[in-house]
Amino acid sequence: MRPARPDRPDRPAGPAGSELVPIRQAAGAILFAGLGYFVDIFDLLLFAVVRVPSVRDLGAGDRTIEVGTLLQNSQLIGLMAGGLVWGVLGDRRGRRSALYGSILLYSVANIANAFVSTVPQYAAWRFIAGFGLAGELGAALTLVSEMVDRRQRGTATTLVATVGVLGAVAAAIVGELVTWRTAYVIGGGLGLALLVLRVRLQDSAMFGRTRDLGGRRGDIWRLVSSPARAARYVRAILIGVPVWFSAGILLTFSPEFAKDLGVVGEVTSGRAVLAYYAATTLGDFSSGMLSQWLGSRRKAVGIYYVLCAVGFAAYLSGAVTTPMGFYAICAWLGLATGFWAVMVTMAVEQFGTDLRATAATSVPTFVRASAVPMTVAFLTLRPTLGSVAAASLVGMVAMCLASLALWRQPETYGRDLDFTEDGLTRSEALPTGR
Repeated sequence: MRPARPDRPDRPAGPAGSELVPIRQAAGAILFAGLGYFVDIFDLLLFAVVRVPSVRDLGAGDRTIEVGTLLQNSQLIGLMAGGLVWGVLGDRRGRRSALYGSILLYSVANIANAFVSTVPQYAAWRFIAGFGLAGELGAALTLVSEMVDRRQRGTATTLVATVGVLGAVAAAIVGELVTWRTAYVIGGGLGLALLVLRVRLQDSAMFGRTRDLGGRRGDIWRLVSSPARAARYVRAILIGVPVWFSAGILLTFSPEFAKDLGVVGEVTSGRAVLAYYAATTLGDFSSGMLSQWLGSRRKAVGIYYVLCAVGFAAYLSGAVTTPMGFYAICAWLGLATGFWAVMVTMAVEQFGTDLRATAATSVPTFVRASAVPMTVAFLTLRPTLGSVAAASLVGMVAMCLASLALWRQPETYGRDLDFTEDGLTRSEALPTGR
């Protein structure tokens, strides 16, 4: 397998390039990956929609934030653990195995969530569900990225993400129409139904050529054993942190924030999630197409960072006093954080085929799990500063770290992915972004 030459992204792909296909020839794989992500997002965000009624039904009373944080963190810790396990599996056994296995596990776990009777049971099954949910997106985007012509790679991953984010819209609608227990059964049933379709997927030829590397494939230690590689990995995670400040704090606790901000009238989690993710669908599509048009992942994400900063300021300033105005700001935040697909595509493109699934699966998982330290910081600061000031401080730190990481991260648009980390020599490594 030849090393990449990222300093010459416009060079011919060479012999291995003939294995890549146009989007139309990969339509089946893209559709399956998109539907898998649809169910993934449905199950992941369903908790935000049903958090208040479910924890109250289990006896939490008015402690909805505290118990909700425990349950969300249980899910996110599961995501962290699962992201590593599924990533290693994807690099050692194949992207297809990780994709199918993750869908099966999170589907069963979400059905089990419908039958819990105590908060500890709820937390345990949210951990297992999070573990399963960790594998789908990274495996799907790695598989699609290694299959589609690199000039259309960004478009293909954007289509996967756009179809997937509609799962959050569906979760918001279902969560409003049925009981929380029924909603979990529906979410798990959708995943099992997808597996029954038994779409035939094949791992890429790029992955096939790494089989002679043996145990070096998916070796987690290799992600951090090299300072340069570890820096790429950490920056890839930090770039996505604003998304989960928005979703993990501002969106999840939107009813409580609306009350503190003086919004007159009831704000529900379900409607906030619906507004947020309906706009995220547009954000995912537009950011992906913008990165294609600009020929740059970094520039597209930078533009969406500006939109994020405006949205955070509008949300936390208490600029609106009506539920409709509040939902409009949630929609803006959804649009602004729609760079998620571009962020994950950047992670896919940063690493060689022997570590690509490990990185691409664990990066979005650790981005989601960044909500754990952020919510801990928020809850720690809240008694002293108040909800709004505490969230503002956490949000500013998140944006500063993400902006620094983006500034330093290499550009990967149009990069030939047919390389291994061992084959990437010092002279061929991507230059740090400026």
